[in-house]
Amino acid sequence: MARTDERFKHAYNGLLKRCHSLGVGAKLSSELALAEELDVSRTVIRAALARLDEDGVISWQGRNKTVMRLPKPTDRMEVASTPPSPEVLEERFFDWVLRFDVPAGTPLNVAQLARDFEVPPHSLQEFLASLSRFGLVRRRDRGGWELLGFTEDFAVELSDFRTVLEMNAISHLIACPDDHPIWARLEQLRQDHLELAENLETRYHDFSRLDERFHETIGSSVNNRFIKEFQRVISLIFHYHYQWEKQTEKKRNAAAIAEHLALIDALQSREETAALAAARAHLDTAKNTLRASMRTHNLS
Repeated sequence: MARTDERFKHAYNGLLKRCHSLGVGAKLSSELALAEELDVSRTVIRAALARLDEDGVISWQGRNKTVMRLPKPTDRMEVASTPPSPEVLEERFFDWVLRFDVPAGTPLNVAQLARDFEVPPHSLQEFLASLSRFGLVRRRDRGGWELLGFTEDFAVELSDFRTVLEMNAISHLIACPDDHPIWARLEQLRQDHLELAENLETRYHDFSRLDERFHETIGSSVNNRFIKEFQRVISLIFHYHYQWEKQTEKKRNAAAIAEHLALIDALQSREETAALAAARAHLDTAKNTLRASMRTHNLS
């Protein structure tokens, strides 16, 4: 089955769930919001909305998308049973925690989550075991799993550890030779930041992915398997908290772009002291943003 077909069916089924939760007469969000929510392109969302309209589940008139009837089990599309990759499973788990404001101390229903994430239960068990190394989940004494992470203390500890890793990475990056590919990546990042800054009014929601790329690039200067494993989890947690903290998103992203550019400039000038100072200022901002996001989502 083509990947685009799978994404269409996942999006269609996701919209069915949304229609069922909203109820008859409710209005669906904008195409852009739905695309972000379901992690697909607006083209895929429009195709799925057109199918819902054709099937009579919604009435789509211009910007108005009204739920006309509750979906039936027969409306759901069958999706290929190929399990998602570990990376996709990670993203679905963090997305679930933040989308539904799952607080620390919540018991995790493996059977239900396996169905929701469309993975075999044993795959989810292995995934939770991998998260337990980071203190995000733990096995309960009487069996099963419990969510531990995403408290404010966790945010502080995670941010402090991220600072240690990234300050070390900056010193490694500064020492890279002139012909190292990381300098070309940094220049591309600089251009991408400038372009986003110019179009921030309409594209400010794109910053989360750019931020992820930015920090991954800095971290890539250190070839250490243990660091890479932690960086993956750190990146996902920051990415999803940034994505779901919407109240000050545009203003916050504009400030973060300026902080990123200051750090890129210092790196390209090989000014280690200035680069470390710019990095620490940005990481302090990110730490405060993460803590505020957790309070907003009642996760602490």
